Amino acid sequence: MNKHCYIDERSLAFDRLTAQKLLAEPALVNRGLANLERWLNTCSPSVRPVFLEWRSLLNGPLEVVIAILLSSDEYACRLRQSSPFAGLLTTAERTSIIKHFHSRESLSA
Repeated sequence: MNKHCYIDERSLAFDRLTAQKLLAEPALVNRGLANLERWLNTCSPSVRPVFLEWRSLLNGPLEVVIAILLSSDEYACRLRQSSPFAGLLTTAERTSIIKHFHSRESLSA
């Protein structure tokens, strides 16, 4: 598997877990919105459009956000590269996913 596909699949795994957390506790969307507001105050002009796109999505129906987090289409992959959900997963959750992908990559090498 090439490096870019590996990163996309790992990011999708992070977002699947994020989607589970949002479904269990929809108010966690506010953490994503808070991240975006903070980032919009300091981001470069080239990144601003994707943050504004995320903000619009997070202010809409939760079902749309969940669908994007679970999707592997090109649109979702593009958005996933600038996910506003930094800090939502615990270190243990992130480490578990990283270890899973690392061991999978080692087995295929």
